[in-house]
Amino acid sequence: MKVIVYSKENCCLCDEAKAILRELQVEWEEVDIYKDEQLLEQYHLIIPVIEVDGEMVAYGCIHKDVIRKRLQQKRSS
Repeated sequence: MKVIVYSKENCCLCDEAKAILRELQVEWEEVDIYKDEQLLEQYHLIIPVIEVDGEMVAYGCIHKDVIRKRLQQKRSS
């Protein structure tokens, strides 16, 4: 399972999202949207964005229960 967090520097919501992933013991790749013009245009208003296996599963204010449930669904499929 590949988890990507689209984020930017100095973003408290992004920091909270990464803390939730740490609590859930999930490994992820972090992508700074400010290093890619297309990603900046796509995600600048909704970061953080959590993507699992190419599917956006959460964005903005991330809730641990939602992420836990989506990860369990991905693992069982």
